[in-house]
Amino acid sequence: VQLQASGGGLVQAGGSLRLSCATSGGTFGDYDMGWFRQAPGKEREFVAAISWGNGRVYTDSVRGRFTISRDNARRTVYLQMNSLKPEDTAAYFCAARTRRTVVVITLLRNRSEYDYWGQGTQVTVSS
Repeated sequence: VQLQASGGGLVQAGGSLRLSCATSGGTFGDYDMGWFRQAPGKEREFVAAISWGNGRVYTDSVRGRFTISRDNARRTVYLQMNSLKPEDTAAYFCAARTRRTVVVITLLRNRSEYDYWGQGTQVTVSS
């Protein structure tokens, strides 16, 4: 599976961006999808994930501001980011995890759960 993230850019605090992650190869509906981010000098951290069955989980700092969604027909996962803050500045990465028989949604917070990664797309929020 190949993943291609896009949609990053420079935005003022309070603004919005929508990230997209287009996939190819495999059967998109068989994958749980996640978004992670990495700021300079920091570890890559979980942002949001959506299971193959549309279960969603968010990190606390983005809940209520970010929305993850998927379009199986377009083989794409989205991250709508509203009310952006300077601390949201990071490179954002999408990732895919092969479907499990039973989904424990909280496991999708873990980087080690994912089988495939895309390249990052930079989001910069100015104050």
